[in-house]
Amino acid sequence: MLRVGVLVSGGGTNLQAILDAIDGGGIKGAEVTAVISNNANAYAIQRAKDHNIPAFVVTPGAYGSREEFNKALLDTVNACKVDLVVLAGFLVKIPEEMIAAYKNRIINIHPSLIPSFCGVGFYGLKVHEAALERGVKVTGATVHYVDEGTDTGPILLQKAVEVKPGDTPEILQRRVMEEAEWVILPQAINMIAEVR
Repeated sequence: MLRVGVLVSGGGTNLQAILDAIDGGGIKGAEVTAVISNNANAYAIQRAKDHNIPAFVVTPGAYGSREEFNKALLDTVNACKVDLVVLAGFLVKIPEEMIAAYKNRIINIHPSLIPSFCGVGFYGLKVHEAALERGVKVTGATVHYVDEGTDTGPILLQKAVEVKPGDTPEILQRRVMEEAEWVILPQAINMIAEVR
C-alpha cells in the first residue's frame, strides 16, 4: 500500500478529490496516511479529521528562522513515513533538503498547462488572471514531479480546460479545479501506486 502524505495550505478541495477517489475505487493501492498544513486554520485539517487521518500543523511563524521551519517540516514528513508527498495547494517553497530526501517522490498540481503561466509568482488566482489577460482559449492543469526549480519538474499528466467568454479569474479557477485538477491528481496517484 502506497502511503501518501498530502501537504495543503487552504480549503483542501484537491485533498477531498483524492479521498473521494480512494473511497470510490478510483485510486487503488494507496492511502492518505497524513495531512500536513502550514496554516492552522486550513479547512483541509477538518477534512483529514473527518476521515480519521492524522493532521499536523507546521507554521513558519512558530520558528525563529526559515531553516528551523524547513527542518521541522522535513522532520514531520519523515515521522509520517510516507512513500509519496502530494502538494495539493501547498503555498510554501519546498526546502531543497526535502526535495533531495524524497527525490522523484513529490508531486504537485499546478493550475495551468505547464510551461504556460508557471514559475515564481504564479499561484492561485494569479495563474487564472494571467491566462485571461493573455487571452488564451485553452488552459488546464498539470501534475508534475517536484525538483529544485519552480514548476520545472517532469510532467506526469495534463488536462485541458476551455476558457469561455465572460470568464472571471474566479469562474475559471473553479472550472479548472472541477474539470482538470480533481480529475488528474487522483489519476496520477493511482498511476504511481500501480507502478509501485
